[in-house]
Amino acid sequence: SVNAPSDRAIVFVDGNNFWHALRNLGLSDLGRLNYAIVSNRLLGPRQWVETRYYVGQRKNTGNGFAYNQQRVALNFLRSCDPRISLHLGRIESHMEENKTATQLKRYLADLNARGVRIDAEVFRDLVSLGNATQYTEIFREKAVDVALAVDMVVLAERNQYDAAYLLSADGDYTPAVKAVRETGKRVYVASPANGAQLAAVADSFIRLDKAWFSGCFA
Repeated sequence: SVNAPSDRAIVFVDGNNFWHALRNLGLSDLGRLNYAIVSNRLLGPRQWVETRYYVGQRKNTGNGFAYNQQRVALNFLRSCDPRISLHLGRIESHMEENKTATQLKRYLADLNARGVRIDAEVFRDLVSLGNATQYTEIFREKAVDVALAVDMVVLAERNQYDAAYLLSADGDYTPAVKAVRETGKRVYVASPANGAQLAAVADSFIRLDKAWFSGCFA
């Protein structure tokens, strides 16, 4: 029977990792990707229990365009099917040193100290370039991949599903996949990106190409 208990499946989506894999595949308008269609296409005859989408939530500060873009995409995601749920982590920023810019500034300072003269305007431009690019604001997700991994294991232990579909190529999920399979559940990993570590521990790795997503957009 298609809906037998042994056919229950949950889709776990690492939103950020999967989004970048799709973009590298050459797909556009990713905010209109219908995960209900994606889930049903992946699962085939299995019973679709739910799709859990994990992503860091942007704050409404600084980059208003990115915030609004994500809000529209997440609202669309919610509207696709009641079995799709959002699990939001946070996005934190920090300043990261650009080592090339630092080396440039040291080189220019050394030239100056040794009395080596280059064109004054060029010197000023290079110093300005070094100052402008020495530090870059980097954004990183927090409490996203850990939440997905924990939920995948806990729901397996609670017998909430029989097969997990993980949409990610991140090898950091390898311990979670192993833990889920030790409970007797199956794990299928799917991504356009290469996921050698996950492929080695999952029941199967499904490599998705661009044509696979035909008809999956609203």
